[in-house]
Amino acid sequence: MSDEQQNKRTQEEEIDLLELAFKVWAERRWILKCCGYAVIVGLVIAFSIPKEYTTSVMIAPEASDNKGGSLSSLASLAGISLNTSSGSDAIYPDLYPDIVSSTPFLTGLFDVPVRNIDGEINTTLYDYMNECQRVPWWSYIISAPFKALGWTISLFKDEKKGDEDINSFQLTKEQANIMKALNKRIGVSVDKTTGVTDISVIMQDASIAACLADTVMQRLQTYIIQYRTNKARQDFLFQQQLFERKKKEYEIAQKNYAQFTDANKNIILQSYRTEQVRLENEMNLAYQVYTSVAQQLQMAEARVQEITPVYTIIEPATISVKASKPGKLMILIGTIFLTGFGCMCWIVFGFEFVQKLKMRV
Repeated sequence: MSDEQQNKRTQEEEIDLLELAFKVWAERRWILKCCGYAVIVGLVIAFSIPKEYTTSVMIAPEASDNKGGSLSSLASLAGISLNTSSGSDAIYPDLYPDIVSSTPFLTGLFDVPVRNIDGEINTTLYDYMNECQRVPWWSYIISAPFKALGWTISLFKDEKKGDEDINSFQLTKEQANIMKALNKRIGVSVDKTTGVTDISVIMQDASIAACLADTVMQRLQTYIIQYRTNKARQDFLFQQQLFERKKKEYEIAQKNYAQFTDANKNIILQSYRTEQVRLENEMNLAYQVYTSVAQQLQMAEARVQEITPVYTIIEPATISVKASKPGKLMILIGTIFLTGFGCMCWIVFGFEFVQKLKMRV
């Protein structure tokens, strides 16, 4: 008995599907007409959205596993013990996206000069993002009430002159909005297996996108280099100051010994010889300290050079020829599909629902 019921249900479902298909087929001309209108709407939408260009840069940092190597062997030859087991690096490639999206990094890009190929735009990145961005025509219609409301409110407020200096600790509302918009246009991804970093920038001008991508790459490299060499550079500056001080002390000791020897050349008194030996010992001790500090200065300078990371540019920044956005074909296909699907849903469910609603009313 259960098999017969299942067969009846399947037959009823097949009949229902056939009825639905006949309903849709009967209204095929209306569906095609709506899809024709959808083509026009899709073309209007696709050509109203401003073009955007994407520039990608790929860099590969050298491995930083070697913490001593040749520098340790060179220091051992000079009689200097150089401890290079300072621990692992605190900035991993996985943190590069967080560095680029940080407030100090993004606000540091505001003053970057940008210029398009034609020379019509020649300003800073901040002014370009604030004044030169194109938007679809319907954005003006949507934002018109809010602009009118803001203009009305501003009439009852005192005007405050905006500071030209950018304070990353306290950004204005306009600066914060531009920073958020800029953050959405800059993307950084890191391949965990190879360590290759991909930096992509999306802008409405191909030349500005390429320029900004190259700038972001250089500033990211500078940030990492400054971080990794910060301790070594501080040690080098300290050794340089110590070297200058010990050099002066040696020169003073050498001058005192020479003056005493010249002034008491023919005197054979034991007190004068004792003083001469004391000055000579001071000069020799100052010379030993001076030469030791000079060797340490050379080691510190070599250390800065050795730990400075070197980045290989796999794919440099180039001006894109083809726009990456908007996808006109996908917008057109999506508009037609949604229109056709909506028409079929209206024929199957919507029309019958409206009829039943009218009968109840």
